[in-house]
Amino acid sequence: MVSPLLKWAGGKRWLVSSSHMPKPEKYSRYVEPFLGSAAVFFHLDPPSSLVSDLNEDLINFYCQLRDHPQALFALMRTHHNSHSKEYYYKQRSLKPEDPLSRAGWFLYLNRTCWNGLYRVNLRGEFNVPLGTKNSVVFEHDDFETAAKRLQNTNIRCCDFEDTLSECGEGDFVFVDPPYTVQHNLNGFLKYNEKIFSWCDQVRLHDCVVAAIERGAYVVVTNADHASIRELYSNFNWYLQLDRASMLAGDASKRGSTTEALFCSDSITSL
Repeated sequence: MVSPLLKWAGGKRWLVSSSHMPKPEKYSRYVEPFLGSAAVFFHLDPPSSLVSDLNEDLINFYCQLRDHPQALFALMRTHHNSHSKEYYYKQRSLKPEDPLSRAGWFLYLNRTCWNGLYRVNLRGEFNVPLGTKNSVVFEHDDFETAAKRLQNTNIRCCDFEDTLSECGEGDFVFVDPPYTVQHNLNGFLKYNEKIFSWCDQVRLHDCVVAAIERGAYVVVTNADHASIRELYSNFNWYLQLDRASMLAGDASKRGSTTEALFCSDSITSL
C-alpha cells in the first residue's frame, strides 16, 4: 500500500487501517470529491477514478506528482537540505508561480508546519506556524509508485456538486467533507478562506442522495453530531467510529473522539 505523501486535518489513514472501511464488492470507478491526503484512494488503488477538491494548491500538487514524480522528489531534497526556522518562514511568505515549484513548496510547508494543517487567511496566504518536525523527506516516501497510482485518475479542481453530478451506476463514491455542524462555528470552518457552511452540508446531502438514486454506491464520513445524524436520517446504515483526536495544540488535551459513517443500502460489507 502506498502511504499518503500529505498530512491532512481529518485525513483517513486511521480509517483505512481499521476494519471499518466499507466498500462494495464490485465497482467500475472510484470517486472522491474532497481529496485531502487521498488515504482512501491510495489504499484502494482503483483501476479508474475521478478525484477532486476545491483547494487549487492541493490539486496542483497531485497533478505534478502524477506527471513529474522524480522532479518533485528532487525539489523535496533541496528543501530538506535547506530547512531551518528562517528558511520555513521565508518559504511561507512566497508562492511560486511555476506549477512544479509550487507543488514542492506546498508539500514542504505541509510537512514542516504545525500538525500538517492547511490554513490560509482571507487573502489566500498560508499562515500556519512552524511545527516541530525537521524531516522533509521520509524513508517511506515513494513518489514513483504514487505517481503510477494516479496515472488513470481524472484530477479536477472544482466544487463537490460538479463531481457528484457525474456519479451514477457502478461508481463507488467516498465523501469526507469539512465537519461543519449546525449552529456551531467549529474549527474545520476556518481551515480555508472559503467557508464550508451548513448550507453546503445540506447541499452535499442532496447531491449524495441524487447520486445514490442514479445507482452509485456511497460512503459518507462526517461529524458525529445530532444535526448531522438528523440530516442523514434517511440513511439506514450508520456507524459511530472511535478515533484519536490530533488537532489540539497541547498534546495533553488530545484524546479520543467519534466520527459518523453513513452508507447507501447497496453497500453491506461493513
